[in-house]
Amino acid sequence: MKEFLKNIKKAWKYGKNQKKYIIGYIAFNVVFIFINLFVPILSAKIIVSLTSNQFEQVLFIGLVILIVEILRNTAYYATSYFRHRIFRETFNEIEISLGTEILKIENSCLDENGSGLFIQRLTNDASKVADIFVVLNVYLTNIVTNIGIFLAVFIISKIMFLYIVIMITTIFIVEKKRITIVNQKDKAYRKEHEKLSGFVGELVHGAHDIKMLNAEKSFIKELGKRITHLNQEKYNMNSINRNYQFITGTLRDLFDAGSIFTSILLIAQGNLSIANALVVNNYMGNLASIVFYISEFLEKVKDFNLSSERIFSIIDSKEFPKEKFGKKQLKKIHGDFEFKNVCFGYKPEQLTIKNMNFKIKANSTVAFVGKSGAGKSTVFSLLCKMYDINSGDITIDGISIKELDKDSIRGNITIISQNPYIFNMSIKENLRLVKENLTDEEMIEACKTACLDEFINSLPEGYDTMIGEGGINLSGGERQRLAIARALVQKTEIILFDEATSALDNETQSSIKQAIDNMKNEYTILIIAHRLSTVINSNKILLVEDGTIVDEGTHEELLKNSKTYHQLYDAELKKQNN
Repeated sequence: MKEFLKNIKKAWKYGKNQKKYIIGYIAFNVVFIFINLFVPILSAKIIVSLTSNQFEQVLFIGLVILIVEILRNTAYYATSYFRHRIFRETFNEIEISLGTEILKIENSCLDENGSGLFIQRLTNDASKVADIFVVLNVYLTNIVTNIGIFLAVFIISKIMFLYIVIMITTIFIVEKKRITIVNQKDKAYRKEHEKLSGFVGELVHGAHDIKMLNAEKSFIKELGKRITHLNQEKYNMNSINRNYQFITGTLRDLFDAGSIFTSILLIAQGNLSIANALVVNNYMGNLASIVFYISEFLEKVKDFNLSSERIFSIIDSKEFPKEKFGKKQLKKIHGDFEFKNVCFGYKPEQLTIKNMNFKIKANSTVAFVGKSGAGKSTVFSLLCKMYDINSGDITIDGISIKELDKDSIRGNITIISQNPYIFNMSIKENLRLVKENLTDEEMIEACKTACLDEFINSLPEGYDTMIGEGGINLSGGERQRLAIARALVQKTEIILFDEATSALDNETQSSIKQAIDNMKNEYTILIIAHRLSTVINSNKILLVEDGTIVDEGTHEELLKNSKTYHQLYDAELKKQNN
């Protein structure tokens, strides 16, 4: 219970804005309590009146019952409205908060954990936490109602009260045993469900490669195995529930029969009136259910605690470490930066970047060249502080990025990657993701620079065209040009091109190259070159080998002084000639 109260306190942060709806929900549930206590008494009175031929009283009680039922229906409508409102708004706040915190998690941690884990917590777990304020009201209302009924039976008949105590105690022992076993099974089931969600995510995102590898059968076989295993876990849990439900259901039937027999015996002995016997037996259905209300409530509490633990482990940074930034702010940067003896490895024991050193002046165009896997893209990731370096330092305008806040770094750097992610929105919405107040003129200008405007205007819906998940409706070149346009609207001082023209045809690549040339002397431009021919006009070219800079200079200087660069250039010329 201590854990529950602690989690409720945390969840209240997201539910407190719905205070007036919660109060309204409670108020109408109080109405339910009185109705549930009152109706069995009225029902008994109407039966007694009928047997006594008191028809006027029958009509009066019938009218009262009608009014009470109208009140019940009104209360049900009101509580339904409040319930949905409380859940919807609380769920939204939790989702937004959780999504915000997920985006703060260190990239190394995101890499280690599958998407299934976060999907589960964003959907299933968030839903159970948001639902707790409704759950509390529903079950506590039922429990309070039954406590009231319990006291009423005590007043009517001590013997029937004792009988009910025995009944409830017996059913409670059985239910407690069921809950203990099911809770153990449920923890294991949740872990397996996360794994399956992650695998399904991989199957969807990797569908293209699976098809190309002709590996559909093996993937579907593996999916079937995992689904079968998960379903078996669920079946085992449901089997336990079914077995215990059969036992408790049988016990309820026996106790119901016993209640009728005991009532008849007490009436015969003159210890219970017929009217009170009818009231008690009307109450019996509710009283037998109190155990189930309590057990269901405890299950909801268990689900809430588990889901809270999983959600707040993200929000409170218990399980998933968050990115760390400094506090210094640079609203406008010049664009000078330097790598000083930088070492970094995605795994601590395996360095990708080794004692890397270089300087780049503002408003210059610098290219990084080298074989695949040399560490070029990693340099860009480190510059954007997507990962923390192991040792050394990276400075922007002479200030260590360890000291700068997030906006000073990522708000001043735009990266255009080789495989950009295009969101399942319209072209216009994709562009406005990075600048909400983007004007049509700015948008068109960026698309013209990226050689995309003509293509967009050829589409039936133009800039309002939906482009599918991951930009599925666009070619590779079109996706990259859209990513370039999306980056250009940010108008940052530093622009990083991570092989951003690799999927473009020669004509389009030439246009993009011209666009980059047009930005020279206005921006600090870094390019990871897929083709050396695209960077020969750079102010500086850095040759990367095995995670370090081995040579630097202009194209002409490197051709003259660097054997490795000369070999790379010759290989490209040979490839073009073939």
